[in-house]
Amino acid sequence: MSLSAVSAIALSGMQAASVRQLASANNVANMLTSPVQRLDVSQRALPSGGVQASVTRTPFPEPRQGTDLVADMVEQMGALYSLKANVVSLRVADQMAGTVLNLLR
Repeated sequence: MSLSAVSAIALSGMQAASVRQLASANNVANMLTSPVQRLDVSQRALPSGGVQASVTRTPFPEPRQGTDLVADMVEQMGALYSLKANVVSLRVADQMAGTVLNLLR
């Protein structure tokens, strides 16, 4: 696997984590509105590597119906850890590229 592929995979993971974070934050912010438009994120692996996130809306007619503050907070924490893990992967790929360039000098 090339270093550019590792970087692309890490970047797609960071984008998916960002989508998860935004959707969860939206759910918390709109918890008491009526009608609630809950956002759910699904992720799928790409054949070339990486992940793609897609958002679906689920309407609920009453406030608080279809909301779960604890689950949304856990989702935000999971998205944050996913983002951090992908940042580390990107950083390591960058360091490896720097090492390769130093060896070629």
